[in-house]
Amino acid sequence: MDFLSTTIAISTALVIFAIVRTRLCTEKKKRYHPVVTTCVHTLINFNRLHDYIAEFGHKNKTFRALNLIVNYVFTVDPANVEYILKTNFANYGRGLYSYNILADVVGDGIFGVDGEKWLHQRKLSSYELSTKVVKDYSNEVFKTDGVKLAGIVSEAARCGQAIEIQSRRGDIISRLLAVRETDPKYLRDLIFSLFVAGKDSTASNLSWFVYLLCKHPHIQEKVAREVREATNLKDDSSIDGLADSLSEEALNKMQYLFAALTETLRLYPSVPLNAKICSSDDTWQDGFSVKKGDMVGYHAYSMGRMKYLWGDDAEEFRPERWLNEDGIFQHESPFKFTAFSAGPRICVGKDIAHRETMIFSAVLLGSFIFNLSDENKVAHYTTKFTLHIDGGLYVHASPRFAHP
Repeated sequence: MDFLSTTIAISTALVIFAIVRTRLCTEKKKRYHPVVTTCVHTLINFNRLHDYIAEFGHKNKTFRALNLIVNYVFTVDPANVEYILKTNFANYGRGLYSYNILADVVGDGIFGVDGEKWLHQRKLSSYELSTKVVKDYSNEVFKTDGVKLAGIVSEAARCGQAIEIQSRRGDIISRLLAVRETDPKYLRDLIFSLFVAGKDSTASNLSWFVYLLCKHPHIQEKVAREVREATNLKDDSSIDGLADSLSEEALNKMQYLFAALTETLRLYPSVPLNAKICSSDDTWQDGFSVKKGDMVGYHAYSMGRMKYLWGDDAEEFRPERWLNEDGIFQHESPFKFTAFSAGPRICVGKDIAHRETMIFSAVLLGSFIFNLSDENKVAHYTTKFTLHIDGGLYVHASPRFAHP
C-alpha cells in the first residue's frame, strides 16, 4: 500500500472513530425512562392490562416496557402528553407499524393514516360534523332514537325483564358522496372509521354511566331531578313530551348530568390507551429521551386515577369535582383529561358525542329508575380497543312516574 493510500485509510479510520465516540458520548448524556415491565409480563396481565399499567403510573409518570418488535413508552404526565400531541405533533404519528396493524380494519380511514390523507379527512369530517344542519339533524335523530330505546325499556319494565343495556347504536353519507372524492374504498374507510368511533365509544360511555348510577343511587336521583327541573315537566308527562322538551336551553341547564357523564369518562374512558410512533430521536419536557421507532402511548385510564392529578379521591365517582361553587361545569385541560385526545388530532366528533349521550341519558333517567339485576355485581372491562363491560350489563328498570 503506497503512502497516499495509507494516509487516506488512517484518516478515514480516525473520522469513523471520532463519529462513533461522539455518538457514544451523546448517548451517555441522554437519560431514558425506567424499564418497569416486558411484553411477557404484559401478556400475563392482559385481562387486567389497564389496571396493570396504572400500577406503574402511580410510581413513575412515564416508563418503558420492553417488547420483541418495538419498545413502548407509556406516560401519564400531562406535560409529556401535550408535547407529543401538540408541541412536537409532527414527530408523533401513526407510522407504518400502526398502519399495518389497523389497515385490515380501518384501511385508509382517519384513525390509521398520517400526512395528506389524515389532513384531508380531518378537514372534511370537521366540516361535516360541525355544521348547523348536522347539529339540528342529529338532535332530532337522537331524540327519536331515545324515545325508541325508552319504549323498549318500558316494555321490559312492564314485563319485569332484565335489559342488556350495553348493546345499541344521520346522514353524512350522502353529503360525503357529494364531495368530488369518488374512490369507493377511500369513502368506505372514512365512513366506517367514523361509524365505529361514534358507535363503540358512545355505547361504552353510556354503559359505564348506567353502571355507576346504579352503584350510586343518590347521584342517579340527583341527575333525574335536574332533568325534570330543566325541562319543566310534570310527573305525568309522557316520554315523548320529555324528548320534545330537550331544547338547547334545557340541555345547557343540565350541568350536573354533563359532569356525571364526564366523570364517567374520567374513570372509564371509551378509548383507554392511545399510541403514536416516534419518527426521530427526541427529548421530552421531563428531560428524558425517546428513540426513533418507539411506540409512545398516553394512558387515559391511568391518568383518570392519578392522585397527583385529581386528588386523594381520584378513584371515586364524584361528579361534583367538575362543578364550581355555582354549580357550573368547569373544563379541564385536554392534556390532563384525555378521553377525547388533544391537539390537532382531538376527536372530531366530540361535540356530537356529548349531545348524543346527554339526550339519551336525559330521556332514560327522566323516565326510569335503574337497578342492577345483580346488586353485588362489580363490572370489569374487556381488554380491547374500546372499554366495554365484560359480559354486558343487565339492569332492571321501573317507571319513574306513571306515564300516560
